[in-house]
Amino acid sequence: MLVKFLAPAMVTGLLLSATAPTQAAAQAAAPATDSSFIQTAASLGLLQAKLGKLATEKASSPSVKEFGRRMVDDYAKLNEQLAEGAKQAAYPAPVLLREHKLTYDRVARSGRSSFDKNYMAEVVNQYDAAVQLFQQESERGKVASLKALAATLLPTVHQHLDLATQTAQSVGADVTATAAGERQGS
Repeated sequence: MLVKFLAPAMVTGLLLSATAPTQAAAQAAAPATDSSFIQTAASLGLLQAKLGKLATEKASSPSVKEFGRRMVDDYAKLNEQLAEGAKQAAYPAPVLLREHKLTYDRVARSGRSSFDKNYMAEVVNQYDAAVQLFQQESERGKVASLKALAATLLPTVHQHLDLATQTAQSVGADVTATAAGERQGS
């Protein structure tokens, strides 16, 4: 008789202990997505500011210089917002991620004759990724302040992508037809 009562209790206990780690893992996974968003978005912002400054110094095309100048100005403000978003969500201060440091170094090594095309092609690629990143966070983010920040900044990221694409085309930079088609569809 004792076994009849203990067996269901043990099974229930096992089931509860088996679901507890799953719930904890799900809760731990949610901030990782938001954490990844703010780290990547902030690093992209720092990258755009650095690349923009480089473009103002190294570009030969007036439109590329102007684009670079605008990125420096825009990201002075946007990077403050991203840093504040990280702080509010209790994440570390933004830093330039290794992959973005490598991107900067690669563009910086471009010769004067190829700088404009290389810079603009890279910027378009970075903005393609940024649009997806901000879109995903604005739709699926778990930290309300970061989700709202992504939704607020998404139109600006779209505008930067459009401007980057136009500027890239004006200097003959290679922007893939697939990326251009995806942008027009969104």
